[in-house]
Amino acid sequence: MAAPEELFVWEGDWGLPSVNSDCLVVLAYAQFSGAPLKVHKLSNPWRCPGGTIPALRTAHKEALWRPSDIIVHLQKQKYNADFDLSPKEAADSLAFVALVQEKLSPAVLYALWVEPKNFAEVTRRWYAEHVSFPLGLVLPDRMRRQELDKLRLLRGDASLEPGDELEKESPGWPVSMYRSATSSQAQRGSEKKLYDDATNCMDLLAQRLGMQKFFFGDSPSSLDAVVFGWLAPILKCELPSGKLQQHLKSLDNLHAFCANILLVYFPQNGGPRLGCSAKSYDVEHVPNRRVKQFLSALAAVGAMLSYALLTGMVSVQRGHKGVLEGRRHSAGPEDDEDED
Repeated sequence: MAAPEELFVWEGDWGLPSVNSDCLVVLAYAQFSGAPLKVHKLSNPWRCPGGTIPALRTAHKEALWRPSDIIVHLQKQKYNADFDLSPKEAADSLAFVALVQEKLSPAVLYALWVEPKNFAEVTRRWYAEHVSFPLGLVLPDRMRRQELDKLRLLRGDASLEPGDELEKESPGWPVSMYRSATSSQAQRGSEKKLYDDATNCMDLLAQRLGMQKFFFGDSPSSLDAVVFGWLAPILKCELPSGKLQQHLKSLDNLHAFCANILLVYFPQNGGPRLGCSAKSYDVEHVPNRRVKQFLSALAAVGAMLSYALLTGMVSVQRGHKGVLEGRRHSAGPEDDEDED
């Protein structure tokens, strides 16, 4: 019997099976199609193929990373949630998926990764707390740069910047003040267009869904997986700046749509209801995880102290009263700047 195919996703929080939209899309589609995947919920991208999450390791040991490629692969394996769609419904599904990717996903990325308050108080904090030390110190900012590059590519707008970056312009020179004001104005315009497109997209989705349980009747499809994946984090995450969240909650049918998928396919008591068995989930959370992270931090501090002693950055002398005193070599201005 062939080994089950393995899916690697970010672990969940906020009542979601994963905190990442791409992971939610793939997880939802696997549930809808009944694909028997072995799912690994991780908080360390280095533990999955290629260091990128989500990732699917096929039975032939090939790796796929893009949600669309993973869905196509599952469809080729006869796990096709779109099998019963008519030609017109299939065409509508493709059109709405493209609309979500072009109009909604950039705004979700911006809300979570670019808006300074949301990033500092929610996104960065979550990844820093869940990713093992010392990777958690650097990974959130690295991911932010990657998501910002993706956002600029999706929108074709190089003016998109984190708001806190605009404040770094020096106010001491007229040219700097002019550039800062111009950049801020362009940023505000880009942000408004971003959110306007997203809210219009949600309105169109709500109109298409109507009073139905799913977009094409009583059975979920790939479109339902894509819409759920991009709406659920905005719905469930408590963001300080919640412009998208406020609009989403005003659309009762989309709100109920996400809540129903979570209730039926991702019950809070652990494993999924369909497709992947609960036993197949390999969650990185273990009872002594925090203890291990604390010990890792102590080991890292010990290693840094040992390095400092060996290189002469720190010297130890015995004082007149027999007490050990540490004396640090004086550092020049450049050294102080590097430490900051």
